[in-house]
Amino acid sequence: MTDQIPVSRTTDHGTAKLMPDVDRERAWLLTVDGAPQSYVDLDDPAYLEFEYARRLGFALDAVAAEGVPLDVVHLGGGALTLPRYVAATRPGSRQDVVEADRGLLELVAEHLPLPRGSGVVTHADDARAWLEGAPDDHADVLVADVFGGSRIPAQTSTLAYARAAERVLRPGGVYLANLADAAPFGFLRAQLANLAAVFEELALIAEPAVLRGRRFGNAVVVASHRPLDIATMARRSAADAFPARVEHGASVREFIGSARPVEDAGAVPSPEPPAGAFGIG
Repeated sequence: MTDQIPVSRTTDHGTAKLMPDVDRERAWLLTVDGAPQSYVDLDDPAYLEFEYARRLGFALDAVAAEGVPLDVVHLGGGALTLPRYVAATRPGSRQDVVEADRGLLELVAEHLPLPRGSGVVTHADDARAWLEGAPDDHADVLVADVFGGSRIPAQTSTLAYARAAERVLRPGGVYLANLADAAPFGFLRAQLANLAAVFEELALIAEPAVLRGRRFGNAVVVASHRPLDIATMARRSAADAFPARVEHGASVREFIGSARPVEDAGAVPSPEPPAGAFGIG
C-alpha cells in the first residue's frame, strides 16, 4: 500500500512533488515546480479531478463504443492519469506514454505503480522526436498534453508536428490536445490553423468564460479525418460540474480567423500563465 506522506524529488526537469489528497484515501496530486500536473486516484482510476482531464476523457469516450480497446499514444506522461483512465474504461488497450523527464517516470513508477497487465509502455523521450520516429498508422488516438512547467514547448506547436501526428494516426484516428491560452488567443488560433491544414474535422472544448476572453484557461482540441461525435462530447461537457462548450465547424473556422500555420522557424511556446492561473487551492 502506498504511504500517504508527501514525496518531493528533483527530477530531470524540475522539482516534482506528490501530495496525498486528505479527502480520498489513495489519491495523489503531482506538481512540478509548483504547477499542478496530474491527479491520480489509485483506487478509482476512472476518476478525473481536473476539468481539462475530464474533457479529454469525454472525447476519448466518444472515439469508439464503450469498452472497445484502443491503441493510444500519450505525449506527456505526468502521473499517467489518462493512461490509467483508458486502461480502466477500455481493458485490453495498448498504450505508449512518452515523457521527456525520466526521473519523473521513475518517481511515478515507484510511488504510483500501474496495475499489472495495464498494457501501458512508457518511453523516456522528447515528444516530437519520438513521434517523428514512430511508424505510420500506429495509433487510434493520440493525446498531447505536453508541458514544460506551465508552458507548451515550441517544438510541439508547429505544422510539421501536426503532420507527424496525422501520419502516426490510423485512417479515422483522432488527435486530442490540451492547450492553454487567453485573449486574443494568438497561440490557440495558430494551433487550430496547424490542425485545420492537416485534418478535415475540428472541435474545441472550453469553458465559456475562457472562450469569451475573460480569463486564461485550458482548451481541449479534437481533430480527425472522420466526423466527430459532437453530440456526445457537447452533452457531457455541458453537464459537467464546470460546464464547457463545444465549438465545431463554421464556429471553429471563424475563431481561427486570419491565423496561419506555424513553421518551425517561427515557433514559440504557449504564453506564460498569469500568477495563480493553475495554482493549488
